[in-house]
Amino acid sequence: MVDAATRCAWAAHMGVKPDSIDPAALSSELATGTIPAALAAAAATEQGTIAVDGERLTYAQLHERVTRAGGVLAHSGVGQCARVVISAPTSMRFVVAYLATLHVGATVVLANPAYTEHELDDLIARSGARLLIADSTHPAVDTVTLADVDAGKHETHPGAPVANTDVALLAYTSGTTGTPKGVPLTHGMVLASVRAAMRAWRWNADDTLVHTLPLFHQHGLSAVHASLVAGSSLAVLSKFDPHELVATVEHERASIVFAVPSIHQRLADLDPNELRPLGRLRLITSGSAPLSPALADELYAKAGLRPLERYGLTESGLNVSNAYGDPAVGTVGTPLPGVEVDLRTPDGEPADEGEIVLRGPQIFDGYLDDVEATAAAFWPGGWFRTGDLGRWDDDGRLHITGRLKELIITGGMNVAPREVEIAVEAHPEVVETAVAGVPSPRWGEEVTAWVVPAARDAFDADAIIEHCRSRLAAYKCPKRIIVVDALPRNAMGKIVRSELKAS
Repeated sequence: MVDAATRCAWAAHMGVKPDSIDPAALSSELATGTIPAALAAAAATEQGTIAVDGERLTYAQLHERVTRAGGVLAHSGVGQCARVVISAPTSMRFVVAYLATLHVGATVVLANPAYTEHELDDLIARSGARLLIADSTHPAVDTVTLADVDAGKHETHPGAPVANTDVALLAYTSGTTGTPKGVPLTHGMVLASVRAAMRAWRWNADDTLVHTLPLFHQHGLSAVHASLVAGSSLAVLSKFDPHELVATVEHERASIVFAVPSIHQRLADLDPNELRPLGRLRLITSGSAPLSPALADELYAKAGLRPLERYGLTESGLNVSNAYGDPAVGTVGTPLPGVEVDLRTPDGEPADEGEIVLRGPQIFDGYLDDVEATAAAFWPGGWFRTGDLGRWDDDGRLHITGRLKELIITGGMNVAPREVEIAVEAHPEVVETAVAGVPSPRWGEEVTAWVVPAARDAFDADAIIEHCRSRLAAYKCPKRIIVVDALPRNAMGKIVRSELKAS
Protein backbone atom coordinates (compact mmCIF):
# COMPACT_ATOMS: atom_id res chain seq x y z
CA MET A 1 0.00 0.00 0.00
CA VAL A 2 1.52 3.34 -1.08
CA ASP A 3 1.66 5.76 1.85
CA ALA A 4 0.16 9.25 1.70
CA ALA A 5 3.53 11.02 1.66
CA THR A 6 4.73 9.04 -1.35
CA ARG A 7 1.47 9.59 -3.21
CA CYS A 8 1.76 13.33 -2.54
CA ALA A 9 5.36 13.32 -3.81
CA TRP A 10 4.30 11.61 -7.03
CA ALA A 11 1.45 14.09 -7.47
CA ALA A 12 3.79 17.05 -6.97
CA HIS A 13 6.20 15.71 -9.60
CA MET A 14 3.38 15.06 -12.06
CA GLY A 15 1.35 18.20 -11.39
CA VAL A 16 -1.86 16.30 -10.52
CA LYS A 17 -3.99 15.68 -7.43
CA PRO A 18 -2.87 12.81 -5.17
CA ASP A 19 -6.27 11.13 -5.19
CA SER A 20 -6.17 10.90 -9.00
CA ILE A 21 -3.22 8.47 -8.95
CA ASP A 22 -3.79 4.72 -9.23
CA PRO A 23 -0.42 3.17 -8.20
CA ALA A 24 -0.97 -0.12 -10.04
CA ALA A 25 -2.04 1.63 -13.24
CA LEU A 26 0.88 4.06 -12.97
CA SER A 27 3.44 1.25 -12.63
CA SER A 28 1.97 -0.58 -15.61
CA GLU A 29 1.94 2.56 -17.75
CA LEU A 30 5.56 3.44 -16.91
CA ALA A 31 6.84 -0.03 -17.86
CA THR A 32 4.85 -0.58 -21.04
CA GLY A 33 6.49 -1.11 -24.43
CA THR A 34 10.07 -1.72 -25.56
CA ILE A 35 13.03 0.35 -26.71
CA PRO A 36 12.72 -0.80 -30.37
CA ALA A 37 9.03 0.18 -30.27
CA ALA A 38 10.01 3.62 -28.93
CA LEU A 39 12.43 4.06 -31.86
CA ALA A 40 9.77 3.01 -34.37
CA ALA A 41 7.26 5.43 -32.84
CA ALA A 42 9.77 8.29 -32.90
CA ALA A 43 10.60 7.50 -36.53
CA ALA A 44 6.92 7.75 -37.45
CA THR A 45 6.45 11.21 -35.92
CA GLU A 46 8.90 12.94 -38.26
CA GLN A 47 9.90 15.14 -35.34
CA GLY A 48 13.18 15.34 -33.49
CA THR A 49 16.74 14.47 -34.46
CA ILE A 50 19.77 12.83 -32.89
CA ALA A 51 23.28 14.20 -33.37
CA VAL A 52 26.58 12.76 -32.18
CA ASP A 53 29.64 14.98 -32.67
CA GLY A 54 27.76 16.84 -35.38
CA GLU A 55 26.56 13.80 -37.35
CA ARG A 56 22.80 14.30 -37.42
CA LEU A 57 19.98 11.91 -38.26
CA THR A 58 16.23 12.11 -38.14
CA TYR A 59 14.70 9.24 -36.19
CA ALA A 60 13.40 7.84 -39.47
CA GLN A 61 16.96 7.78 -40.82
CA LEU A 62 18.21 6.24 -37.58
CA HIS A 63 15.52 3.56 -37.73
CA GLU A 64 16.52 2.67 -41.31
CA ARG A 65 20.19 2.29 -40.31
CA VAL A 66 19.21 0.20 -37.30
CA THR A 67 17.18 -2.24 -39.39
CA ARG A 68 20.07 -2.61 -41.83
CA ALA A 69 22.51 -3.13 -38.95
CA GLY A 70 20.10 -5.68 -37.52
CA GLY A 71 20.49 -7.66 -40.74
CA VAL A 72 24.26 -7.74 -40.21
CA LEU A 73 23.86 -9.00 -36.65
CA ALA A 74 21.36 -11.65 -37.68
CA HIS A 75 23.78 -12.82 -40.39
CA SER A 76 26.42 -13.10 -37.63
CA GLY A 77 24.15 -15.47 -35.72
CA VAL A 78 22.74 -13.03 -33.19
CA GLY A 79 19.14 -13.76 -32.29
CA GLN A 80 16.73 -13.37 -29.41
CA CYS A 81 18.18 -13.65 -25.90
CA ALA A 82 21.78 -13.70 -27.20
CA ARG A 83 24.16 -11.48 -25.25
CA VAL A 84 26.28 -8.99 -27.15
CA VAL A 85 29.09 -6.95 -25.61
CA ILE A 86 29.55 -3.46 -27.05
CA SER A 87 32.95 -1.94 -26.29
CA ALA A 88 33.47 1.36 -28.08
CA PRO A 89 33.64 5.10 -27.49
CA THR A 90 30.61 7.31 -28.07
CA SER A 91 29.68 7.71 -31.74
CA MET A 92 26.65 7.48 -34.02
CA ARG A 93 27.80 3.99 -34.92
CA PHE A 94 27.62 3.07 -31.22
CA VAL A 95 23.99 4.27 -31.13
CA VAL A 96 23.17 2.25 -34.25
CA ALA A 97 24.86 -0.92 -32.92
CA TYR A 98 23.14 -0.59 -29.55
CA LEU A 99 19.66 -0.15 -30.99
CA ALA A 100 20.25 -2.83 -33.66
CA THR A 101 21.17 -5.36 -30.97
CA LEU A 102 17.88 -4.67 -29.19
CA HIS A 103 16.04 -4.67 -32.54
CA VAL A 104 16.95 -8.32 -33.15
CA GLY A 105 15.86 -9.27 -29.63
CA ALA A 106 19.33 -9.64 -28.11
CA THR A 107 20.68 -8.27 -24.83
CA VAL A 108 23.37 -5.58 -24.69
CA VAL A 109 26.28 -5.89 -22.28
CA LEU A 110 27.95 -2.49 -21.98
CA ALA A 111 31.74 -2.34 -21.65
CA ASN A 112 33.95 0.62 -20.92
CA PRO A 113 36.28 0.94 -23.95
CA ALA A 114 39.07 1.83 -21.49
CA TYR A 115 39.03 -1.73 -20.12
CA THR A 116 42.26 -3.65 -20.44
CA GLU A 117 42.22 -6.92 -22.38
CA HIS A 118 42.12 -8.78 -19.05
CA GLU A 119 39.04 -6.84 -17.89
CA LEU A 120 37.25 -7.29 -21.21
CA ASP A 121 37.99 -11.03 -21.23
CA ASP A 122 36.52 -11.29 -17.73
CA LEU A 123 33.35 -9.43 -18.76
CA ILE A 124 32.87 -11.61 -21.83
CA ALA A 125 33.30 -14.76 -19.76
CA ARG A 126 30.99 -13.60 -16.95
CA SER A 127 28.23 -12.49 -19.30
CA GLY A 128 28.38 -15.49 -21.63
CA ALA A 129 28.39 -13.11 -24.57
CA ARG A 130 27.78 -14.53 -28.05
CA LEU A 131 29.42 -11.63 -29.88
CA LEU A 132 31.59 -8.56 -29.33
CA ILE A 133 30.99 -5.33 -31.21
CA ALA A 134 34.11 -3.17 -31.07
CA ASP A 135 36.47 -1.09 -33.18
CA SER A 136 38.78 -4.08 -33.63
CA THR A 137 38.67 -7.87 -33.33
CA HIS A 138 39.25 -9.71 -30.06
CA PRO A 139 40.62 -13.26 -29.65
CA ALA A 140 38.26 -14.33 -26.86
CA VAL A 141 34.99 -14.10 -28.80
CA ASP A 142 33.53 -13.64 -32.28
CA THR A 143 33.82 -9.95 -33.16
CA VAL A 144 32.06 -7.64 -35.58
CA THR A 145 33.43 -4.14 -35.97
CA LEU A 146 31.24 -1.09 -35.58
CA ALA A 147 32.00 -0.17 -39.17
CA ASP A 148 30.79 -3.55 -40.44
CA VAL A 149 27.63 -3.42 -38.34
CA ASP A 150 26.77 0.02 -39.66
CA ALA A 151 27.66 -0.85 -43.27
CA GLY A 152 24.40 -2.79 -43.61
CA LYS A 153 25.63 -5.25 -46.24
CA HIS A 154 22.82 -7.75 -45.64
CA GLU A 155 19.05 -7.65 -45.85
CA THR A 156 17.26 -5.44 -43.37
CA HIS A 157 15.89 -7.12 -40.27
CA PRO A 158 12.12 -6.75 -39.66
CA GLY A 159 12.59 -6.77 -35.90
CA ALA A 160 12.13 -9.54 -33.34
CA PRO A 161 8.91 -9.88 -31.31
CA VAL A 162 10.38 -8.26 -28.18
CA ALA A 163 8.36 -8.00 -24.95
CA ASN A 164 8.77 -5.49 -22.16
CA THR A 165 9.76 -8.37 -19.88
CA ASP A 166 12.71 -9.32 -22.10
CA VAL A 167 16.16 -8.29 -20.85
CA ALA A 168 17.49 -5.25 -22.71
CA LEU A 169 20.65 -4.57 -20.72
CA LEU A 170 22.96 -6.73 -18.67
CA ALA A 171 24.84 -4.20 -16.57
CA TYR A 172 27.61 -5.03 -14.14
CA THR A 173 28.09 -3.42 -10.77
CA SER A 174 30.94 -4.02 -8.35
CA GLY A 175 30.38 -4.87 -4.71
CA THR A 176 32.75 -4.34 -1.79
CA THR A 177 34.45 -7.62 -2.66
CA GLY A 178 35.42 -6.29 -6.08
CA THR A 179 33.55 -9.13 -7.77
CA PRO A 180 31.25 -7.75 -10.51
CA LYS A 181 27.60 -8.80 -10.31
CA GLY A 182 25.33 -9.00 -13.35
CA VAL A 183 22.21 -6.81 -13.26
CA PRO A 184 19.59 -7.87 -15.85
CA LEU A 185 17.35 -4.92 -16.77
CA THR A 186 14.27 -5.52 -18.89
CA HIS A 187 12.91 -3.13 -21.49
CA GLY A 188 10.09 -2.33 -19.08
CA MET A 189 12.48 -1.50 -16.24
CA VAL A 190 14.61 0.77 -18.43
CA LEU A 191 11.58 2.60 -19.79
CA ALA A 192 9.91 2.92 -16.38
CA SER A 193 13.03 4.62 -15.09
CA VAL A 194 13.22 7.26 -17.82
CA ARG A 195 9.46 7.81 -17.98
CA ALA A 196 9.31 8.51 -14.25
CA ALA A 197 12.02 11.16 -14.59
CA MET A 198 10.44 12.60 -17.73
CA ARG A 199 7.14 13.12 -15.93
CA ALA A 200 8.88 14.80 -13.02
CA TRP A 201 10.95 17.02 -15.30
CA ARG A 202 8.05 17.98 -17.64
CA TRP A 203 9.84 16.50 -20.68
CA ASN A 204 8.10 16.78 -24.07
CA ALA A 205 8.76 16.56 -27.81
CA ASP A 206 9.84 20.21 -28.01
CA ASP A 207 12.83 19.70 -25.72
CA THR A 208 16.43 19.40 -26.89
CA LEU A 209 18.91 17.63 -24.63
CA VAL A 210 22.68 18.12 -24.82
CA HIS A 211 25.21 16.06 -22.92
CA THR A 212 28.79 14.84 -23.03
CA LEU A 213 28.43 11.68 -20.92
CA PRO A 214 29.68 8.33 -22.27
CA LEU A 215 27.03 6.13 -23.86
CA PHE A 216 28.60 2.98 -22.39
CA HIS A 217 27.34 4.27 -19.02
CA GLN A 218 23.63 4.12 -18.20
CA HIS A 219 23.53 7.81 -17.27
CA GLY A 220 24.49 8.86 -20.79
CA LEU A 221 22.47 6.10 -22.45
CA SER A 222 19.30 7.16 -20.60
CA ALA A 223 19.33 10.32 -22.70
CA VAL A 224 18.86 8.20 -25.83
CA HIS A 225 15.96 6.32 -24.25
CA ALA A 226 14.21 9.47 -23.04
CA SER A 227 14.62 11.27 -26.36
CA LEU A 228 13.15 8.31 -28.25
CA VAL A 229 10.19 8.08 -25.86
CA ALA A 230 9.44 11.80 -26.20
CA GLY A 231 10.39 12.13 -29.86
CA SER A 232 12.55 15.07 -28.75
CA SER A 233 15.99 16.06 -30.02
CA LEU A 234 19.35 14.97 -28.64
CA ALA A 235 22.91 16.17 -29.23
CA VAL A 236 25.82 14.19 -27.75
CA LEU A 237 29.48 15.14 -27.58
CA SER A 238 31.94 12.26 -27.34
CA LYS A 239 34.51 14.27 -25.39
CA PHE A 240 34.00 16.85 -22.70
CA ASP A 241 35.26 20.36 -23.14
CA PRO A 242 33.42 23.07 -21.18
CA HIS A 243 33.68 25.62 -23.97
CA GLU A 244 32.37 23.16 -26.58
CA LEU A 245 29.52 22.09 -24.30
CA VAL A 246 28.38 25.69 -23.83
CA ALA A 247 28.72 26.37 -27.57
CA THR A 248 26.65 23.28 -28.38
CA VAL A 249 23.92 24.36 -25.95
CA GLU A 250 23.75 27.67 -27.81
CA HIS A 251 23.91 26.13 -31.31
CA GLU A 252 21.26 23.50 -30.57
CA ARG A 253 19.06 25.92 -28.62
CA ALA A 254 19.06 23.27 -25.93
CA SER A 255 16.57 23.19 -23.08
CA ILE A 256 18.10 20.36 -21.00
CA VAL A 257 21.65 19.33 -20.07
CA PHE A 258 22.66 16.12 -18.30
CA ALA A 259 25.86 16.38 -16.26
CA VAL A 260 27.84 15.05 -13.30
CA PRO A 261 29.57 17.08 -10.56
CA SER A 262 32.97 17.00 -12.28
CA ILE A 263 31.38 18.66 -15.33
CA HIS A 264 29.67 21.25 -13.14
CA GLN A 265 33.03 22.04 -11.57
CA ARG A 266 34.62 22.71 -14.97
CA LEU A 267 31.67 24.88 -15.98
CA ALA A 268 31.89 26.86 -12.73
CA ASP A 269 35.54 27.57 -13.52
CA LEU A 270 34.48 29.58 -16.60
CA ASP A 271 33.85 33.30 -16.67
CA PRO A 272 30.17 34.29 -16.19
CA ASN A 273 30.07 35.81 -19.69
CA GLU A 274 31.13 32.46 -21.17
CA LEU A 275 28.26 30.77 -19.32
CA ARG A 276 25.61 33.13 -20.64
CA PRO A 277 24.20 30.61 -23.20
CA LEU A 278 23.27 28.31 -20.31
CA GLY A 279 20.67 30.86 -19.28
CA ARG A 280 18.29 29.49 -21.91
CA LEU A 281 18.21 26.07 -20.26
CA ARG A 282 15.10 25.09 -18.36
CA LEU A 283 16.86 22.17 -16.68
CA ILE A 284 20.40 21.04 -15.90
CA THR A 285 20.70 17.85 -13.88
CA SER A 286 23.40 16.35 -11.70
CA GLY A 287 23.84 12.67 -10.91
CA SER A 288 26.17 9.66 -10.60
CA ALA A 289 28.00 11.28 -7.65
CA PRO A 290 27.19 13.65 -4.77
CA LEU A 291 26.97 17.34 -5.70
CA SER A 292 28.70 19.76 -3.37
CA PRO A 293 26.31 22.50 -2.13
CA ALA A 294 29.16 24.99 -2.50
CA LEU A 295 29.59 24.03 -6.17
CA ALA A 296 25.85 24.30 -6.78
CA ASP A 297 25.85 27.79 -5.25
CA GLU A 298 28.87 28.82 -7.32
CA LEU A 299 27.26 27.73 -10.57
CA TYR A 300 24.05 29.51 -9.61
CA ALA A 301 25.96 32.72 -8.89
CA LYS A 302 27.80 32.58 -12.23
CA ALA A 303 25.17 31.15 -14.59
CA GLY A 304 21.86 31.82 -12.85
CA LEU A 305 20.82 28.16 -12.74
CA ARG A 306 21.09 25.54 -10.05
CA PRO A 307 21.66 21.88 -10.97
CA LEU A 308 18.75 19.57 -10.16
CA GLU A 309 20.16 16.65 -8.23
CA ARG A 310 18.62 13.19 -8.51
CA TYR A 311 19.44 9.74 -7.17
CA GLY A 312 19.59 6.28 -8.69
CA LEU A 313 21.59 3.09 -8.98
CA THR A 314 22.49 0.51 -11.61
CA GLU A 315 20.03 -1.96 -10.09
CA SER A 316 17.16 0.49 -9.76
CA GLY A 317 17.43 3.18 -12.42
CA LEU A 318 16.30 6.68 -11.40
CA ASN A 319 14.39 6.76 -8.12
CA VAL A 320 14.42 10.15 -6.40
CA SER A 321 14.62 13.70 -7.73
CA ASN A 322 14.38 17.26 -6.61
CA ALA A 323 11.26 19.04 -7.76
CA TYR A 324 11.40 20.58 -11.21
CA GLY A 325 11.86 24.33 -10.93
CA ASP A 326 12.82 24.13 -7.25
CA PRO A 327 16.07 22.19 -6.82
CA ALA A 328 17.06 22.25 -3.15
CA VAL A 329 20.73 22.19 -2.17
CA GLY A 330 22.03 19.19 -0.23
CA THR A 331 19.08 16.90 -0.93
CA VAL A 332 18.15 14.53 -3.76
CA GLY A 333 14.43 15.30 -3.34
CA THR A 334 11.38 13.06 -3.20
CA PRO A 335 10.38 9.72 -4.78
CA LEU A 336 9.81 9.79 -8.53
CA PRO A 337 6.42 8.66 -9.85
CA GLY A 338 5.97 4.92 -9.32
CA VAL A 339 8.86 4.60 -6.84
CA GLU A 340 8.44 3.85 -3.15
CA VAL A 341 11.29 4.81 -0.83
CA ASP A 342 11.78 3.83 2.81
CA LEU A 343 14.57 3.92 5.40
CA ARG A 344 15.45 0.84 7.45
CA THR A 345 17.56 -0.13 10.44
CA PRO A 346 20.16 -2.92 10.09
CA ASP A 347 17.41 -5.30 11.23
CA GLY A 348 15.07 -4.16 8.47
CA GLU A 349 12.77 -2.07 10.67
CA PRO A 350 11.40 1.27 9.38
CA ALA A 351 13.39 4.27 10.66
CA ASP A 352 13.70 8.04 10.29
CA GLU A 353 17.33 7.57 9.33
CA GLY A 354 18.91 4.42 7.94
CA GLU A 355 19.54 2.35 4.82
CA ILE A 356 17.61 3.49 1.74
CA VAL A 357 15.32 0.77 0.34
CA LEU A 358 13.25 0.93 -2.84
CA ARG A 359 10.29 -0.64 -4.65
CA GLY A 360 8.95 0.12 -8.10
CA PRO A 361 8.62 -1.03 -11.72
CA GLN A 362 12.21 -0.01 -12.58
CA ILE A 363 13.82 -2.09 -9.81
CA PHE A 364 15.68 -5.18 -11.01
CA ASP A 365 14.57 -8.66 -9.90
CA GLY A 366 17.95 -10.04 -8.82
CA TYR A 367 21.57 -10.59 -9.79
CA LEU A 368 22.48 -12.91 -12.65
CA ASP A 369 23.08 -16.49 -11.48
CA ASP A 370 23.71 -15.33 -7.91
CA VAL A 371 21.00 -16.50 -5.53
CA GLU A 372 22.98 -15.59 -2.41
CA ALA A 373 23.67 -11.99 -3.50
CA THR A 374 20.05 -11.58 -4.58
CA ALA A 375 18.73 -12.77 -1.22
CA ALA A 376 21.03 -10.34 0.58
CA ALA A 377 19.91 -7.47 -1.65
CA PHE A 378 16.22 -7.55 -0.72
CA TRP A 379 14.20 -7.17 2.48
CA PRO A 380 10.84 -8.98 2.77
CA GLY A 381 8.14 -7.27 0.74
CA GLY A 382 10.37 -6.77 -2.30
CA TRP A 383 12.34 -3.84 -0.87
CA PHE A 384 15.71 -3.47 -2.62
CA ARG A 385 18.54 -2.59 -0.26
CA THR A 386 20.64 0.14 -1.86
CA GLY A 387 23.49 0.02 0.65
CA ASP A 388 23.22 3.82 0.90
CA LEU A 389 22.27 5.68 4.06
CA GLY A 390 19.79 8.53 4.19
CA ARG A 391 17.45 10.64 6.26
CA TRP A 392 14.28 12.59 5.63
CA ASP A 393 14.19 16.33 6.33
CA ASP A 394 11.17 18.21 7.67
CA ASP A 395 9.91 18.83 4.11
CA GLY A 396 9.92 15.13 3.24
CA ARG A 397 13.05 15.32 1.07
CA LEU A 398 15.75 12.67 1.11
CA HIS A 399 19.33 13.42 2.14
CA ILE A 400 22.10 10.92 1.34
CA THR A 401 24.27 10.64 4.45
CA GLY A 402 26.72 7.87 3.57
CA ARG A 403 27.22 4.43 2.08
CA LEU A 404 27.21 1.02 3.62
CA LYS A 405 28.91 -0.15 0.47
CA GLU A 406 32.46 1.07 0.07
CA LEU A 407 32.33 1.90 -3.63
CA ILE A 408 34.32 4.91 -4.78
CA ILE A 409 32.49 7.17 -7.23
CA THR A 410 35.06 9.06 -9.29
CA GLY A 411 33.95 11.18 -12.23
CA GLY A 412 30.59 9.40 -12.11
CA MET A 413 32.20 5.94 -12.46
CA ASN A 414 32.05 3.23 -9.79
CA VAL A 415 35.30 1.74 -8.49
CA ALA A 416 35.44 -1.17 -6.05
CA PRO A 417 38.30 -0.61 -3.56
CA ARG A 418 39.15 -4.30 -3.34
CA GLU A 419 39.71 -4.58 -7.09
CA VAL A 420 42.28 -1.77 -6.90
CA GLU A 421 43.85 -3.24 -3.77
CA ILE A 422 44.39 -6.54 -5.56
CA ALA A 423 46.21 -4.73 -8.38
CA VAL A 424 48.38 -2.67 -6.02
CA GLU A 425 49.26 -5.65 -3.87
CA ALA A 426 50.47 -7.55 -6.93
CA HIS A 427 53.50 -5.21 -7.04
CA PRO A 428 56.54 -6.78 -5.31
CA GLU A 429 57.36 -3.59 -3.39
CA VAL A 430 53.97 -3.56 -1.63
CA VAL A 431 53.34 -5.41 1.63
CA GLU A 432 49.67 -4.45 1.94
CA THR A 433 47.37 -1.66 0.92
CA ALA A 434 43.95 -0.14 1.50
CA VAL A 435 42.08 1.93 -1.07
CA ALA A 436 39.40 4.54 -0.48
CA GLY A 437 37.94 7.63 -2.09
CA VAL A 438 39.11 11.06 -1.00
CA PRO A 439 36.94 14.14 -1.76
CA SER A 440 38.06 15.87 -4.95
CA PRO A 441 36.67 19.08 -6.48
CA ARG A 442 37.25 17.70 -9.97
CA TRP A 443 36.35 14.00 -9.66
CA GLY A 444 33.96 13.95 -6.73
CA GLU A 445 36.16 11.29 -5.17
CA GLU A 446 39.79 10.54 -5.94
CA VAL A 447 41.02 6.93 -5.85
CA THR A 448 43.75 6.91 -3.19
CA ALA A 449 45.89 4.03 -1.96
CA TRP A 450 47.50 3.81 1.47
CA VAL A 451 50.48 1.49 1.09
CA VAL A 452 52.72 -0.32 3.54
CA PRO A 453 55.94 -0.71 1.49
CA ALA A 454 58.50 -3.46 1.68
CA ALA A 455 61.20 -0.80 2.02
CA ARG A 456 60.50 2.92 2.43
CA ASP A 457 63.86 4.06 1.02
CA ALA A 458 63.42 2.24 -2.31
CA PHE A 459 59.69 2.82 -2.69
CA ASP A 460 58.55 4.47 -5.95
CA ALA A 461 54.90 5.60 -5.84
CA ASP A 462 54.85 6.48 -9.56
CA ALA A 463 55.93 2.93 -10.41
CA ILE A 464 52.96 1.57 -8.44
CA ILE A 465 50.55 3.75 -10.40
CA GLU A 466 52.09 2.69 -13.71
CA HIS A 467 51.84 -0.93 -12.59
CA CYS A 468 48.09 -0.44 -11.95
CA ARG A 469 47.60 1.12 -15.38
CA SER A 470 48.73 -2.14 -16.98
CA ARG A 471 46.01 -4.04 -15.11
CA LEU A 472 43.12 -1.59 -14.69
CA ALA A 473 41.26 1.08 -16.64
CA ALA A 474 42.74 4.52 -15.97
CA TYR A 475 39.78 5.77 -13.92
CA LYS A 476 40.26 2.88 -11.45
CA CYS A 477 43.96 3.55 -10.87
CA PRO A 478 45.13 5.44 -7.77
CA LYS A 479 45.77 9.10 -8.41
CA ARG A 480 47.71 9.32 -5.17
CA ILE A 481 49.80 6.91 -3.07
CA ILE A 482 50.24 7.56 0.65
CA VAL A 483 52.99 5.62 2.41
CA VAL A 484 52.15 4.41 5.94
CA ASP A 485 53.78 2.14 8.51
CA ALA A 486 50.55 0.24 9.22
CA LEU A 487 46.91 0.23 8.17
CA PRO A 488 44.23 1.15 10.74
CA ARG A 489 42.20 -1.90 11.73
CA ASN A 490 39.44 -2.69 14.20
CA ALA A 491 39.39 -5.48 16.78
CA MET A 492 38.28 -7.96 14.11
CA GLY A 493 41.18 -7.02 11.84
CA LYS A 494 39.03 -5.17 9.33
CA ILE A 495 40.46 -1.99 7.81
CA VAL A 496 38.77 1.16 9.11
CA ARG A 497 38.51 3.23 5.94
CA SER A 498 37.11 6.27 7.73
CA GLU A 499 40.42 6.57 9.56
CA LEU A 500 42.27 6.38 6.27
CA LYS A 501 40.34 9.33 4.97
CA ALA A 502 41.07 11.29 8.16
CA SER A 503 44.82 10.70 8.02
